[in-house]
Amino acid sequence: MSAVLPPAQGGEVLDTVAVTQAEMKGGGGFWSDVLRRIRRNPAAWIGAVIVLLFLLVAALAPVIAPYPETALPGTEFITPTSIPGIGEVDGFPLGLDRFGGDVLSKLIWGAQASLLVGVVSTALGLVGGMLLGLLAGTFGGWVDTLIMRIVDIILSVPNLLLAVSIAAILGQTPSAVMIAIGASQVPIFARLLRASMLQQRSAEYVLSAQTLGLGRGRITMSHVLPNAIGPVIVQGTLTLATAVIDAAALSFLGLGGGRPETAEWGRMLTYAQNELAIAPQLAFLPGICIAVTALGFTLFGEALREAMDPRTRAR
Repeated sequence: MSAVLPPAQGGEVLDTVAVTQAEMKGGGGFWSDVLRRIRRNPAAWIGAVIVLLFLLVAALAPVIAPYPETALPGTEFITPTSIPGIGEVDGFPLGLDRFGGDVLSKLIWGAQASLLVGVVSTALGLVGGMLLGLLAGTFGGWVDTLIMRIVDIILSVPNLLLAVSIAAILGQTPSAVMIAIGASQVPIFARLLRASMLQQRSAEYVLSAQTLGLGRGRITMSHVLPNAIGPVIVQGTLTLATAVIDAAALSFLGLGGGRPETAEWGRMLTYAQNELAIAPQLAFLPGICIAVTALGFTLFGEALREAMDPRTRAR
């Protein structure tokens, strides 16, 4: 849960001054310094490589997948007591699933489905949360109190439980999953942007702009918001990892819709639980894909957060 940060004091002031002096000597701005620090962070490189591979696989799925998304080319090899595993049948390097689908193709197409759900749901949560946070941080007073009390009520419900409830109400479709995950993320972005804006409103450049007679709207959009949006960007990167996991969880619970043979990592886990005794790889492979993808977004997001934190940038 985000909270309003107190004004920097003591060592934090010295840290901020040191960062400013270092940037002046180096001749670079804030974002160029952030980019330099990311390039020097091994965790950022690992996360970036994982994310890039995930994006490439998702984008090139129609080209690199051996079979179409819903194709069942190996039905003849499936028996009630046997499902071919890794390397057991020529032409199917990762084996087959219960329906005769190529597991490798399902994993590749599943990356595309997970990327779509993760990006769209995070974008929905980001836009909705920023609108609420912008209103609360700009007007303050009763507007701020009303919005934050609504946000507090939503935050009192566990994130996944809220997403499950919304998806169950909207219906078992991929669109419902995106809306459900996005709606559950709105309070996080709202509180974060509001707290960051309140911190920026006490900065000297805002007081100078007010002295020059600039209106509240212009100060907010031209000065406060651009300087307050950094933490929201970082949170958006981290939230992509959560969105991928939440999408898999909702599909695992049967709320993602689609046919059983549809390629999606969470749905693959759903139908693999009945085959663990004879084909455990059907659960391990999509589970590994989900974990590695979430790890990539988390590593890169944490590296970005550290690079944008003045207390760590001063060291």
